[in-house]
Amino acid sequence: MTLPSPEQQRQSCTGPQIGTWKLESFTDEDVETGQKTNLFGTHPSGYLNYGPDGRMYAILIKDGRKAPDTLVPTDAERVDLYSGLITYAGTYSIEGDKISHHVDASWNQSWTGTTQVRQFRIDGNVLYIKTLPAKNPITGKDSSAVLIWTRVE
Repeated sequence: MTLPSPEQQRQSCTGPQIGTWKLESFTDEDVETGQKTNLFGTHPSGYLNYGPDGRMYAILIKDGRKAPDTLVPTDAERVDLYSGLITYAGTYSIEGDKISHHVDASWNQSWTGTTQVRQFRIDGNVLYIKTLPAKNPITGKDSSAVLIWTRVE
C-alpha cells in the first residue's frame, strides 16, 4: 500500500479568494514618516491568483516600464526591468483576516522560503491586501503597502 505524498494530502481550498485578480493600485506607506508613494506608478499592472489547490502566484509590474532596445537587454536595462518587477509563487493559507503566502520561488531570492503575511478583505469583486510593516525590498525602508485588486471575470 502506498501512502499519498504530503502534496497529494493537501486539502482543496474554498472561499471568495479563489480565482484571478488584476492589480489596480499599489500604495506604499513609510512607517517612520507616514509618507505614501505609488512605487510602481499610478497605473501598475499585474495579477494575483489563488487556486483551489492551495497554490498562488503574484506578478506586479511598474507603470511605464521601458522595453529593452534589443531582445537581450543591456546590464543597465536589466537593472531597470528588475527594479520594476515583483513576482513570486508558492502556497497560501488563511487564518481570520490574514492570508499567508508561503514563498517557493521569487524574483528576490531573499523571499524564497519565507512566509509573507498579509491582511485581506474582499468587498464584492474587490480584494484589498495590506502588507504588515516590514523592510520594503525595493526601498529598504520599513513600510506597509496597500494593494487593490479586481476580480478577473
